[in-house]
Amino acid sequence: MALSRRLATGLGVAAATTLAAVAAAPPTVGAAPDPAHAAAARAAASWLADEFTDGVLPSPFNPEAEDWGLTIDGLLALSATGVDPSTRQAATAQIAANVRAYNSWDNWSPKDVTDGGATAKLLYAASASSADPTDFGGYDLRAETLSMIAGADADHQRGRLTNRPAAQAGLAPSNTFDQSFAVLGLTRSGGVPQDVVDFLIRQQCAAGGFRLYPDTADGPSPSCDDQPDATLDVDSTAMAVQALLSAAENGAAGAAAAAAAGADWLVSQQHTDGSFGGSGPTTGKNSNSTGLAGQALAAAGRDPEATEAAVALAALQLTAANGGAATAEAGAIAYDADGLAGAVEKGLGDNSRDEWRRATAQALLGLAQVPLGRIGLDPTPTGQPTPTGTASPTATGSPTPTGTATASPTPSATGTAPSEPPAASPTGSAPVTPTPTTSSPGGLPTTGAAITSYVLLAVLLLGGGVGLLILGRRRAN
Repeated sequence: MALSRRLATGLGVAAATTLAAVAAAPPTVGAAPDPAHAAAARAAASWLADEFTDGVLPSPFNPEAEDWGLTIDGLLALSATGVDPSTRQAATAQIAANVRAYNSWDNWSPKDVTDGGATAKLLYAASASSADPTDFGGYDLRAETLSMIAGADADHQRGRLTNRPAAQAGLAPSNTFDQSFAVLGLTRSGGVPQDVVDFLIRQQCAAGGFRLYPDTADGPSPSCDDQPDATLDVDSTAMAVQALLSAAENGAAGAAAAAAAGADWLVSQQHTDGSFGGSGPTTGKNSNSTGLAGQALAAAGRDPEATEAAVALAALQLTAANGGAATAEAGAIAYDADGLAGAVEKGLGDNSRDEWRRATAQALLGLAQVPLGRIGLDPTPTGQPTPTGTASPTATGSPTPTGTATASPTPSATGTAPSEPPAASPTGSAPVTPTPTTSSPGGLPTTGAAITSYVLLAVLLLGGGVGLLILGRRRAN
């Protein structure tokens, strides 16, 4: 009898412990996208791949010049869908060969300034493309990013991504996009300091949304709630949610709860047709905001809302059936309904092409629904139903997802020009939170709920039941 009680008590404690672990587990990726939406994402990526020339997308101001921020966005979009490996390989090589052309101010003024936002975005892209982030084009992007994290002497700016050196850079343009890329890149390259995650969380207001800029006219404010007129931004929230989900999977404190609150706020901002708008000049419904928000909702497991966003995005895509004068551009996604109508009537002119490139690069992420934290790790959507019990193959050597840095009618991820008051001088990196080794690109996708704990619980309870049954029979005998 005593043995039975001890066994039952032990099983109860073990089951309770397992249930607690399950409840505490961070949210994971939701269901795979609808095959039609996955196919639409691949069509969009195929159109975008044709816009590359020798692995580069052009500047909106000079077609002969490179736009490295947009090129990274394009690379990430192709990686999220597994489209055109040769273009991805060429783009990766070009970006690696031009690290300083993107993340320094050497072509402008002053010289010898390294841009924090651009460096963090490069770190993320290198990590997501299975390149070595500690030797990307000869640069250790992880070490550079860590060196630009404000230290303990920065007070409430501790953990913030800055430019280097802060005194010479003057203005530090670090915003929530930049901080999110820092969290994503550091998480995927070996571990993220808790301070970096904490600073990102402080950009979240009590309502759940995130502000774009940590700074005000009077200088940096300690948190979003400390800024009375803080503008909550859909795009920034979508980026932060995905970064925090990635950090939560690697054990960062507070990240899972903040991501869940951010996802709740995104749901509250969704229009009845499934679309989203940004803030400021991008307040109206647009595919950039809808793409990022839809991707974030899918990452947070909000599948119905993510599907509604994908429907709204598909309605802005040129196809052979609806293309009109722009039929040859099938696959491209318009920034908004007016842009789509104009292209159908008059075709896609050279003056509007840059807007379509930027819109397509971000919008297709909401169709593919591969989270930023999983690009390059999970199988890419094929546009075909996956046979039962079979995982879709992953693209080999594929890079990863979004952001941009040049002026455009369609705003996009990452600031790389000075625009903010100076942050505290960067110091040495904070202790890094250890992270488990990420799965290889050939691994099974982490879609649906994480089942390991549930399987463990089931085995435990089943084994315990059998044990109790045997003991009961022995006692009866």
